[in-house]
Amino acid sequence: MPPERRDGSTWGSVSAVVLCLALGARVATAEAPAAAPSKPEVQTRESQAAMTPSQALDRLKAGNARFVANATRRRDWSAKVVATAAGQFPFAAVLSCMDSRAPVEIVFDQGIGDVFAVRVGGNVVNDDELGSLEYAVKVGAKLIVVLGHTSCGAVKGAIDGVQLGNLTGLLAKIHPAVEAAHCSDSKDSGCVTKVAEENVRQSMRAIRERSPYVAKYLDDGTVALVGGMYDVATGRVTFLDH
Repeated sequence: MPPERRDGSTWGSVSAVVLCLALGARVATAEAPAAAPSKPEVQTRESQAAMTPSQALDRLKAGNARFVANATRRRDWSAKVVATAAGQFPFAAVLSCMDSRAPVEIVFDQGIGDVFAVRVGGNVVNDDELGSLEYAVKVGAKLIVVLGHTSCGAVKGAIDGVQLGNLTGLLAKIHPAVEAAHCSDSKDSGCVTKVAEENVRQSMRAIRERSPYVAKYLDDGTVALVGGMYDVATGRVTFLDH
C-alpha cells in the first residue's frame, strides 16, 4: 500500500475518534439535568422557636471565633435578601455602640435576618432602645447582648466630661460607670476598658430595672441577658461574668 494512503487512513481514523468523543460529550452535556440552586440558610419561625438562650449564645460565640480566625462563612447575600423579604425571625438582639469598628453582624459572623442590632454611642440605655429590645423579645429573640468595646470614644468623652450639644446628655448616662470604675484618665487604655465594662453592666441593670416586660422573660428563663466586650485590636468578643 502506498505510504500516502496509509498515512491518510491513519489521520482519518484519528479524526473519526475525536469527532465521536466530541459528539458524545455534547450529548451528555445536553442530557445532564441542571443543578438546582441551593436554598440559603436563614432563620425561620421554627428554628427561632426551637432555639434556647444558651444555644443562641453559643451561636454568637462560634461566629466570633470564625471571625477572629478569618474563617467566616461564605454567603449568597442576594439569595438571603430574597429569602428574608417576607419576614424575619432573629434569635438574638444586640445593644452595641455605634463605633464603625464594631459592626455586630460581621464580628459575630451572622447573616441577614439572624440578629437585631440596636446601636447607639456608648451602648447606653434609653426609652427608645428599651422599646426596641422589648419588640425583639416579643417577636421571639432568645438572647439580649449588651456589647461594649475597647478604646470607646463615648467612654473617653464621659471620662473627660466633654460638653457637645446633645452628646452631653448621652455622655451623662456613662458618668455613673466612670465613678464606679474609680479611674479618670482617658489616655490610659486600662482605665477606658474598665469604665467600658462597668458601663456594660450598668446598661444590663437598666434593661432589667426599667423594662418590666423584658424582666418577665428574663425571670422565667425564656430570654437571657449577657454582657460582652469587643476588642478593636483583635476582633475577639469576651463575655463578662455577672
